[in-house]
Amino acid sequence: MYLEKEKPATKNQISAKEALQDYYIARLSRELSIMGRREVHNGRAHFGIFGDGKEIAQIAYAKNFKKGDWRSGYYRDQTFMLALGLLKPEEFFAMIYGDTDDEINPSTGGRNFNNHFSTRNISDSGEIKDLADQYNSASDISSTGGQMPRLLGLAQASKMVRQQPELKKQLNNNVTGNEVAFGSIGDASTSEGIFFETINAAGVLQVPLAIAVYDDGFGISVPIELQTTKSSISEALKGFAKEKGSNGVDIYKCKGWSYPDLVKTFKEGIDNCRKNQTPVVFHINEVTQPQGHSTSGSHERYKTKERLEWEKEYDGVNQMRKWMLESGVADEDMLDEIEKSAQKRAKEARKKAWNNYTEGYQNERTELIKILKRIDKRSELQSLRRFEKVTDKIFPTRRSHLSFAKRLKLELHTMPELEDERDILKEWISRFEERTAGFYNGELYRTGADAAINVKEVAVEYDENSNEVNGSVVVNKNFDALFSKYPNLVTFGEDTGKLGDVNQGMKGMQEKYGKVRVDDAGIREATIIGQGIGLAMRGFRPIAEIQYLDYLIYAQSQLSDDLATLQYRTKGRQAAPLIVRTRGHQLQGIWHAGSPMQMLLGSMRGMYLCVPRNLTQAAGFYNTLLEGNDPALVIEPLKGYNVKEKLPANHGEYKIPLGVPEIMQEGTDVTVVTYAWNVHHAVKAAKLLQDFKGISIEVIDVQTLMPFDVNHIILESIKKTGKVIFMDEDVPGGGTAYMMQKVIEEQKAFDYLDTAPRTLSAQEHRPAYGIDGEYFSKPNVELLFKNVYEMMNEVEPDRFPEL
Repeated sequence: MYLEKEKPATKNQISAKEALQDYYIARLSRELSIMGRREVHNGRAHFGIFGDGKEIAQIAYAKNFKKGDWRSGYYRDQTFMLALGLLKPEEFFAMIYGDTDDEINPSTGGRNFNNHFSTRNISDSGEIKDLADQYNSASDISSTGGQMPRLLGLAQASKMVRQQPELKKQLNNNVTGNEVAFGSIGDASTSEGIFFETINAAGVLQVPLAIAVYDDGFGISVPIELQTTKSSISEALKGFAKEKGSNGVDIYKCKGWSYPDLVKTFKEGIDNCRKNQTPVVFHINEVTQPQGHSTSGSHERYKTKERLEWEKEYDGVNQMRKWMLESGVADEDMLDEIEKSAQKRAKEARKKAWNNYTEGYQNERTELIKILKRIDKRSELQSLRRFEKVTDKIFPTRRSHLSFAKRLKLELHTMPELEDERDILKEWISRFEERTAGFYNGELYRTGADAAINVKEVAVEYDENSNEVNGSVVVNKNFDALFSKYPNLVTFGEDTGKLGDVNQGMKGMQEKYGKVRVDDAGIREATIIGQGIGLAMRGFRPIAEIQYLDYLIYAQSQLSDDLATLQYRTKGRQAAPLIVRTRGHQLQGIWHAGSPMQMLLGSMRGMYLCVPRNLTQAAGFYNTLLEGNDPALVIEPLKGYNVKEKLPANHGEYKIPLGVPEIMQEGTDVTVVTYAWNVHHAVKAAKLLQDFKGISIEVIDVQTLMPFDVNHIILESIKKTGKVIFMDEDVPGGGTAYMMQKVIEEQKAFDYLDTAPRTLSAQEHRPAYGIDGEYFSKPNVELLFKNVYEMMNEVEPDRFPEL
């Protein structure tokens, strides 16, 4: 009765039916918050964070949300989602319990804690479709303010289609150009730099972006006067306000407990945003937080008695009740009935969700009990009694079942008379682990037909016109072919548009394909990545350019917390196939010669990492990645733009498979594993070693670090040579250690080594400036020669005496 979305009355008039429905949703949401907190404190859940106090504002905000719109919010938006019918009360509790059933807990599948919402944007077969016909929510992340950068891209998609309507067809009608991207954030989180970066970018781009800032006066325990200039985000943002003849943002302010004012304010702001594509910020102040920040603490410890009393009086739900009585919308009996109905619905949902959760592995539990009974019949282990003692807890877990079974198996290991029972228990453990692994460990990358790793190799072709040209020409010709081939391909970044990027890889693309598809961006790496994430989620194929690899650090949170985890945290229900293009490695100086592979490898699992040695290889990776739906980072080699390469004939078509190294030179004495510009050093060193002492080294270019050598080509080389050196420009213990672990441990190459493996990396410090600085900071031909020769000396000292 009360959860169907009502159409709001026209001309800002709120009908009685609409108000009653809204009050029910508000009361239901409040009951869910109260019961959710109790579940944590009663031991039936581990943690909870709720949207109590924001109910009225979120209902008013949601009234303006239409099919095709997108939400990029924070972890208190439960009422907003309830109002849209995107959250069922059962799912609310399933999130708290961590239920792994995708049907019961579709937003997170148990991989994220509660109030992190998402809607599917991609099918299992890799199709992005029907987004204009549904309510859409980007998958939430917990990092405060992290939802802002992607909000920019979600809004920009509508702007681009309105500017260039033919894109609508190329996007399979997923974007009409009339959508609004709805954001939400707590007032304290506006202190984050990415909030201001997003506001600035939205004001410059003039995109249909709306942000509701919920101001309850505190950031956990820190009061607003220590958070925000002038203790008011709307006052602090006045310099961004749009004026006649200027760009900027519209700013509204409204009290969070005044239901009619909230309805009016949000409608006015969103209508203008939708019509004129002017970004809008709503400062919703005097919001309360009845239960404090989360289940981890008590707000009574830092709020004064006067503040707590004020919050009781001006609680939004209570104030709405008061307004309904005073305006004659309802009487006491009607409201009492709604409140009882909401409480009943919440209790029913809690009970059903708990039963669903505890029955999620009932079959496995029953099977294990049968095994334990069999063991107890033939022994005095009393395993069933011990099992019940271990697992009879308020909050049952899979871990307790599996841990008990594994330890019992160890006991049975010393009891040969129970060998059959041990084998049965072993089989149960194997089945339980296999099923459970799917709940928690899969879907880091796309796995179906649209997985980039499944894209087949297409060889580079050359013809009689294939002259040698600079590497920048190779990648430029390839981009030209790609923009022609993929009408939904767009790119943007610092100097990417008019200049064609600092190394001319995009030269002429803006002139040929227009500013909508090839454009410049300000110096704001975080929101450049945010643009890419949002656009990719809506069906575009964006290439976001970060000018140098060193500058990627400014966008690290968006890459690590958001993009790299999106596929995993939604179990493949959402994808953002963004390609991040940058350049790095051997240039000169501390901030222009970066190779921070350790940072990337440790934080970007869920993205592919391509490290081409030249621009032909880089172009091949772009061709491959655009055939799949996985995000990736491609690091073009800085020194390659002015080095001659043969011009391919099949631009945009040849593809380099991910995870497949290339043997650059065959050898029999030592395997050298490297990538990017160091491949050129290794090839030079190979000739020098061969000429000097007849030492034959096999040079392997890994080509991609993630994925890494999926066919174990390096292992086969080591079987032949018995010796290996891992070489790169990262710090000691960085990329070389990663490669060593992959080969020595995962590929089990240790058994085939005649001497200890070696790593050859850069120095611990950033590279010094100049040609000499580079030489003394990073690996070079002579250092590789020295290391290879020393390895030969270790194995055959008579043949290869010390130099």
